[in-house]
Amino acid sequence: MKITTLFISLLLCTPALSAPTWITNVKLVSPEKLEHIVTGSVLIDGERIVRVERGGKAKAPAGAHRVDGHGYYLTPGLIDSHVHLYAVPGMSFEQSEHMTAMANAYFAQMPRSYLYYGYTTVIDLAAGSREFIDRIKAMPQHPDIYDCGSPLVYANGYPMSFIAPEKRFKMFSNFIYDPAQKDAIPAEFKPEDYTPAKGVARVKADHAICLKTHYERGFGNQRNLPVMSPETYREVRRLAGEAGLVMVTHGNSLESQTFAVNGGVKVLAHGMWHWGAYNNAAELPAEIRQLLDKIVERRIGYQPTMQVLYGLRAYVDPDYLNTPALAKLLPPAMLAWLKTPEGSWFKEEVAEAGETDEAVRQGMEAPLRRQRQVVAYLASKNANILFGTDTPSSPTYGNVPGLNGYLEMQHLHDAGMSLAQIFQAATINNAHAFHLDREVGTIEPGKLANLVLMKASPLQDVHAYDSVHTVWVRGKPALRDSLAVGN
Repeated sequence: MKITTLFISLLLCTPALSAPTWITNVKLVSPEKLEHIVTGSVLIDGERIVRVERGGKAKAPAGAHRVDGHGYYLTPGLIDSHVHLYAVPGMSFEQSEHMTAMANAYFAQMPRSYLYYGYTTVIDLAAGSREFIDRIKAMPQHPDIYDCGSPLVYANGYPMSFIAPEKRFKMFSNFIYDPAQKDAIPAEFKPEDYTPAKGVARVKADHAICLKTHYERGFGNQRNLPVMSPETYREVRRLAGEAGLVMVTHGNSLESQTFAVNGGVKVLAHGMWHWGAYNNAAELPAEIRQLLDKIVERRIGYQPTMQVLYGLRAYVDPDYLNTPALAKLLPPAMLAWLKTPEGSWFKEEVAEAGETDEAVRQGMEAPLRRQRQVVAYLASKNANILFGTDTPSSPTYGNVPGLNGYLEMQHLHDAGMSLAQIFQAATINNAHAFHLDREVGTIEPGKLANLVLMKASPLQDVHAYDSVHTVWVRGKPALRDSLAVGN
């Protein structure tokens, strides 16, 4: 199949475009009309879709640039509702601060890497730096970016517990004061300034669309971390609702997700791979099924984030860093550094001393199995699954923007989600859950012209998400090849 010469010239001259764009003779795949996949046309004027024609031979408007999409599929732009833009895969924060040239080269490419796989909207669930978010938004090519502002954390709890005590309250300055920990909180922080109400107000004032919270008792060498009480959590939930913020909670265990569901959470930011006392159960226990039934009934948004564990497993996959896509998504110097012993430093966090790669792989299979079982059950009930990758979930090089989403989709499909469910999760479900459905998520007049042209249908093959040809963000098109490193 070929795209016309006019199409190519149109894309290469995007800065000069001022006339409307008429994408025609293309199969329209929109999540609200999955039963009606027909050839049609879309008119873009400025940043928005102003007309959609399905079936027939609609006439191109006078003066419009005509894009012939014969043999291709046009979808809404994809949405990844769980990213962390400030983190560099494979680097600690300290490393990225010292290796500034490498980190800056990564940041220059990072937004283009999301676009490379069709992600035209991302939601940063823990935007610690407004200055940094604004820096990414100022780049010539980037997805639309929304965020939850600074996460509302519990004093000395997760994730601030991983930062040295003398730095953690500066890095996680939006925290809830715990009087029981008075001696472990610097005196400069006054209790009256760090209440749930003040924390929610700070997030709202930062123009966020959501509020990130946590229920995490810890892992590794940190256990029994302090967590919110049910009363505090319900107060935060009430305040978030009054402020118009979507309440999102980190939690990957039966205990944490039970706590959040009972407290009225709107979005669960992870799958459930820790079953507590049921970890050795071969089948899905009744208690977990009952909790999942509540999640289905209440239409709570559920982000499986399967790539979190697969991203860790990349350190015991000898072929991962040779994945061809990485050379298109990471600066050459960075990719070369990741292949060095220094660049593989995080493997020591993944594998215990003396543990073989095979032992690590086998050790991760049980939580992956549990995660797959939960996803399969939710998919069978047509739950409100939201597509989110947690990119990068930790300082692992196994979570690279764009590619992480493509791999997540494959894992979700393998776990039991249908292709239609995956497509809906990455479009209309995310848009509804985060109150963005007036702007994105479907191909309809009035919506932002965030669109993806694919060579294959995402309803027929999960690998269609690697067949992106062109991406439009707010009406501006980019050929996929132009978004790769060095272009």
